[in-house]
Amino acid sequence: MCKSTDPKRALFAELAAVARALGHEHRVELLEHLAQGERSVEALARLTGLSMANASQHLQQLRRAGLLDARRDGKFVLYRLADDGVVQLMSVLRQTAERNIATVGALLARYFDGRDGLEPIGRTDLVERAQAGLVTVIDVRPREEFDLGHVPGAVSIPLEELDARLAELDPATEIVAYCRGAYCLLAVEAVARLRAKGFSARRMEDGMPEWRAAGLPVAAG
Repeated sequence: MCKSTDPKRALFAELAAVARALGHEHRVELLEHLAQGERSVEALARLTGLSMANASQHLQQLRRAGLLDARRDGKFVLYRLADDGVVQLMSVLRQTAERNIATVGALLARYFDGRDGLEPIGRTDLVERAQAGLVTVIDVRPREEFDLGHVPGAVSIPLEELDARLAELDPATEIVAYCRGAYCLLAVEAVARLRAKGFSARRMEDGMPEWRAAGLPVAAG
């Protein structure tokens, strides 16, 4: 029987601490926002609808588990992901849940597959088609997230501006929309609106964090 001082048991305990840090929907949501770029506690509280105290508590738990780093900028504390491995960890978690949990499949069918009958375009295919000038790539996240990092050549058209800016898009060119990640509904909604207006539109298979974690080029500003 393993003793508490067993190094393997100690390592398992640390892994369990990381798993516990992920064990709350608010913390998973905070990670999605932080995957877009560095944020203050105030900004994260506003984005998630949490109180400042609650957001700060969740962020501290994620930091203690080694998933976040933080720095102070004047009176603000800014958080960021520890590294791109956190994005990869979340991708593995998502894929495992999709394969093995029926409820996840049902939610995807209701909110994603039901609104988007076309297969999302993969990153490699998107790079090739964008370089060949065959698609227009639009980033439908808020502009501040676009400025933190975006697909090179992408046009910033936040979802709330899309209807008013349709004239900027060429109806003869396929449009590919992307947003925060695989479960971000902004791109799904953008594609639905574009198709309703007669455009050929698809969404990218995931989002900006996965693009960055894959080592693909990122533009900023």
